[in-house]
Amino acid sequence: MSRTARVCRKTSETDVTVELNLDGAGRHTLQTQIPFLDHMLAQLATHGLFDLNIEARGDLQVDLHHTVEDVGIALGDAFAQAMGDKRGIRRFASALVPLDEALARVALDISGRPYMVYEAPQLHGRIESFDVALVKEFMRALAMNMKVNLHVGVLYGENLHHCVEAIFKALAKSLDQATAIDPRVAEVPSTKGSL
Repeated sequence: MSRTARVCRKTSETDVTVELNLDGAGRHTLQTQIPFLDHMLAQLATHGLFDLNIEARGDLQVDLHHTVEDVGIALGDAFAQAMGDKRGIRRFASALVPLDEALARVALDISGRPYMVYEAPQLHGRIESFDVALVKEFMRALAMNMKVNLHVGVLYGENLHHCVEAIFKALAKSLDQATAIDPRVAEVPSTKGSL
């Protein structure tokens, strides 16, 4: 069974195309016009072992917000589509990832009920032109459109780049584990019979 998806999202502000293979090898082509976002999405693909192609054009002359959020929306849609009915997935996962002085934690439940908790009080400021407040917007868009319960936290850290990269690596590991097929799970992993 192929667990792939292609999502196109076009608005008056952005034009985003996402191609995703959940059972990939970490191959990626990322062209969002936002170098730091491309770098973070590369972490997601590489450490989650997802094949990921993203092309995005947006009104960057206004702000990076629309593009970052819409990439999160389209990527969340792609994950949801690629999982299909979610039969056999592990569903729950968490990861604790260090990067030098920073430590990030991500826990998630592919529950079909979107929710997000985001605790990263130290994430204020910019990395070049990238406002790190946009990380929260990306995570919210991903969670709402993938329909997952997503908890993100930076336990400690000083360097903004390290903190954000640790988040994306922890997200990658969690998504890899939660979307993986467990041969012991024959049905949808829920006592309700659906997710």
